Amino acid sequence: MRALVAAAVLWAGAAGAQTAYVNANGYTLDDDGALRRFSTLVVGDDGRVMATLADGVAVSAQRTVDVGGRTLLPGLIDAHGHVMSLGELALRVDLNGTASLEEAQARLRGYESSGAWVLGGGWNQERWGLGRFPTATELDAAIPDRPAYLSRVDGHAAWVNSRALALAGITRDTPDPDGGRIERDAAGNATGVLVDAAMRLVREKIPAPSAAEQDAALSKALAIMASVGMTGVHDAGTTPETWARYQRFAREGRLSARIYVMARGTEALAAMAPDGPIDWDARGLLAMRAMKLQADGALGSRGAWMREDYSDKPGERGLVFYEEPLLRRMIVESSAKGFQVNVHAIGDAANRAVLDAYADVPAAVRAALRPRNEHAQIVNVADLPRFAELGVIASVQPTHATSDKGMAEARVGELRLEGGYAWAKLIGSGARLAGGSDFPVEPPNPFFGLHAAVTRMDRNGAPPEGWRAREKLTMLQAFDAFTRGAAYAGHAEGVVGSLTPGKWADFIIVDRDPFATPAGGLWRTGVEATYLAGSRVFVKDQRP
Repeated sequence: MRALVAAAVLWAGAAGAQTAYVNANGYTLDDDGALRRFSTLVVGDDGRVMATLADGVAVSAQRTVDVGGRTLLPGLIDAHGHVMSLGELALRVDLNGTASLEEAQARLRGYESSGAWVLGGGWNQERWGLGRFPTATELDAAIPDRPAYLSRVDGHAAWVNSRALALAGITRDTPDPDGGRIERDAAGNATGVLVDAAMRLVREKIPAPSAAEQDAALSKALAIMASVGMTGVHDAGTTPETWARYQRFAREGRLSARIYVMARGTEALAAMAPDGPIDWDARGLLAMRAMKLQADGALGSRGAWMREDYSDKPGERGLVFYEEPLLRRMIVESSAKGFQVNVHAIGDAANRAVLDAYADVPAAVRAALRPRNEHAQIVNVADLPRFAELGVIASVQPTHATSDKGMAEARVGELRLEGGYAWAKLIGSGARLAGGSDFPVEPPNPFFGLHAAVTRMDRNGAPPEGWRAREKLTMLQAFDAFTRGAAYAGHAEGVVGSLTPGKWADFIIVDRDPFATPAGGLWRTGVEATYLAGSRVFVKDQRP
């Protein structure tokens, strides 16, 4: 750790007014990844960092703000989230945290809504100890009078009631769509859970939300993000309609975070950026230069594409979203047009197929575009070095490991977990990591991710030694993943990710020092204030 001493000549007397944030316990990574300390942050009226100063360096600025000895950090960046889904779930029935089917049913019965449908999500049959998926009949017991559609916590399955199944016309004769599965009983009747592409059968019957409802969802999501210290996010799977909403919010001065957009597939990409990639705008608020594809489903619903059968369900290997020639063609063609391609890959077969496809992209193009495997959860050990060899970023979500640990052991067994959630192995091989949460699948709080990365424990402290503890990251590595690593993954390392001169002054003030706090308490870190380009967008007593 090195103290950063910037001579006053670097900033005093420079053109433009300055604000000095003094008496700070400041930390930032420099452009080489070294951790540096400072006590004063100087911000220009253009919203950019002018200097960071160590103790004893004179301050000569037009305005001074006393931080009061609190810890000041760069704003944190989530490299994989779902912005609109975060806001929508916050305004709908949220089953996150329910510990049993009965608790979920009780929460549903107490939910007040005048809508024609009951919408929400966050359920997880593994947390309920159910040993199976819930059924339409069990949802009917809580919501008998209206159709209901509730997404699983990972977004890769939906629990629907009998009214919803009837509206969608789903019967025992309805075939499974490509890339999806209708859960059925022994007689072939739909039981009430739809996996991946089968979710569309009901979802397309749900009335579209109004523009006002969508605006409210985006405003809610932005408020939540600011409250947890998130100044940037990579939106994983944006539609043309949402892209237009982001642009309007930016014009109206309503964006409180920087959003790196990944178009949801090839059709959305063509509609959103017909003339090629759209780089960061002048204020650094929006960019649309990436596309997200999905190679498979999720582990919890056994939709992740595995090379061998699931350990707890012989004969099942998950869902293949695209045959490999098509996957390869979409990646190669979109890369040739200058777009970064980021592919959801959870199972070991999916990760291998995606890496194989990236190998067909010319090396110079890969180096320029920085392709990414989103999640990279279960990777064959032989494929781990290929991330570095091919220049593929591993975009990982540390809280997935601590949430999935018991389920993952059951699904794939010990041998395959040697390459599961293998962040230390990836870094050791030379791969770059970008940190995220996959919110609202997991909570959006980046400090939950930092805690999971360095402890491999859940927030109840289990297991005490950490799950597969040899894959723990150091605090420096984890902090890098949620700052510089995420910035690099979004082609923004020159303007965000650290508090170095010339970059946007995106920073947060927190209630404890994460570099001095025992690792087990990292997740308790509270955000006191969040600043974007030097302007405060959140203060603690204004929590959403």
